[in-house]
Amino acid sequence: MIRIQRYNAELKQVWDDFIQASKNGYFLFCRDYMDYHSDRYLDYSLLFYNEDNKLLAVMPANIKDDHVLSHGGLTYGGIISDTSMRAAIMIELFEHLLRFLKEEKIKKLLYKAIPYIYHKFPSDEDLYAIFVNHGKLIRRDASSAIFLFNKIKVSQLRLRGIKKARMNNLMVKVSNDFASFFEIVQQVLWNKYKLKPVHTHQEIVLLSNKFPQNIKLFAAFDGDKMLAGVLVFESEIVAHCQYMVNSAEGKALGALDMVIDHLINEYSDKKRYFSFGVSTENNGAFLNEGLINQKETFGARTIVHDFYELAIN
Repeated sequence: MIRIQRYNAELKQVWDDFIQASKNGYFLFCRDYMDYHSDRYLDYSLLFYNEDNKLLAVMPANIKDDHVLSHGGLTYGGIISDTSMRAAIMIELFEHLLRFLKEEKIKKLLYKAIPYIYHKFPSDEDLYAIFVNHGKLIRRDASSAIFLFNKIKVSQLRLRGIKKARMNNLMVKVSNDFASFFEIVQQVLWNKYKLKPVHTHQEIVLLSNKFPQNIKLFAAFDGDKMLAGVLVFESEIVAHCQYMVNSAEGKALGALDMVIDHLINEYSDKKRYFSFGVSTENNGAFLNEGLINQKETFGARTIVHDFYELAIN
């Protein structure tokens, strides 16, 4: 038997300790990260215990009307487990989960699978259980990552940009100037896409103070002027570009090329993957070829972010 419990604040330490010890967890699933936008998402996170009251798994989630999402405020979510999880246990867990949601009058579970590059150990038991329970793939985003243990060569175009930045005496360094960085982010997103960033610079300052080892800003400077930057989210095995921007002046001087080259070298002996994030729009149906080409010229290749829907019968 598997017992399911809704998360509450008294379980914060239990939850966070389990994330730290898990085989596919990431600091994004710690409560201090998840709860910073709790005013926008009604939490429906779940904990799964076996008959001996041992915590088997957790699932970050929120509820909207009669749908549960894993998780609406995160890029991905899903079942997080430790190395004791096995395929048969996961199938049983899903049986109990779907029964629990039915009793709670939930009509649909929208499940964002954790991409395999974030798995410290193989962790696709959930994908098999979704298949067994007739889950439907409803969205697939194309993301890009570099396998740092055996890198594909950088293109000549990118090498020329790096050379130009060095000739112009630009410097790359870690920065805490999130205000200047987000000015560039806002300008670029609005000018190119008429969009606003998902986070405010105040939110990133808050999160970076809570997770200083995981959230870092690397930027290219001409003297004291920031020209380009990359906000990196670090997990145990992945360095992920959460935001990656170039000002108009930085573009002319190869500033962003220099930052990315610096980061690839910085993380080559520290992480397994360097992730650039997704290049798709319209729920994965449209590939932004210009955006993904920029990433591929650095030697990145495609991984996918999958979204599943399970009807609660």
